[in-house]
Amino acid sequence: MRESILTIPVNEVFEPKCGCPICAMRNTVEDHISEYIMGAAMMEPDVRIETNALGFCHRHFNLLLKQNNRLSLGLMLNTRLAEIRSEIFEKKETIFTKKDAKLKKSSEIEKTCFVCSKVEWGVSHMLETFYKMFKVDEGFRKLYSEQEYICIPHYNLLMTKAEQFLKKDDLKAFYEATDKLAGDYLKALNDDVAQFCDSFDYRNAKMLHNEEMEHVRNSIERAIEFITSRKPDYK
Repeated sequence: MRESILTIPVNEVFEPKCGCPICAMRNTVEDHISEYIMGAAMMEPDVRIETNALGFCHRHFNLLLKQNNRLSLGLMLNTRLAEIRSEIFEKKETIFTKKDAKLKKSSEIEKTCFVCSKVEWGVSHMLETFYKMFKVDEGFRKLYSEQEYICIPHYNLLMTKAEQFLKKDDLKAFYEATDKLAGDYLKALNDDVAQFCDSFDYRNAKMLHNEEMEHVRNSIERAIEFITSRKPDYK
């Protein structure tokens, strides 16, 4: 399949063959959106209307903080807080007559996120190209089968959406390849975590000191990432 402006970003997340490529796809879109809204777009009226209305989830607040542009984030927070005041706490109706409406509005605050909505849109469009590439490009199909693994959340996503884009033999081949990518890695990961647990037996006290056991030492972190699609965030 000839490379194009649509296929290049997809190839870029699959070519390293490291980790879950759909996680890499999401992270790439997520980083671009975060950089975009913390730059000049922060002052674009259409963007500010959306960020005022949707706000950000906890994860993406943390991601925006890492951009080291506290003024831009502060300006967005200022108008977001003003929006919350106006919509919930400064209405003329009393809290007794409109309690349910106020609670419904306040409960929605933590359920919406500007970055999440844009990432979902971006990944969805990249996946359309991904399925098309799998269907028509034997080279890409081989590249897909050579990935390190597909994490559980993205295994569910890919297997669920596949029937929208693939038919018959292509669908069967995709199911088999995806099942193998997730299943084989899960088996090896399960073995690594079991070895990690066994290392706490006094008879295996020095087992993890071996340089070749790095895959066992980091198995807890890898298991969390495989199950959740996110690397654990701790120091």
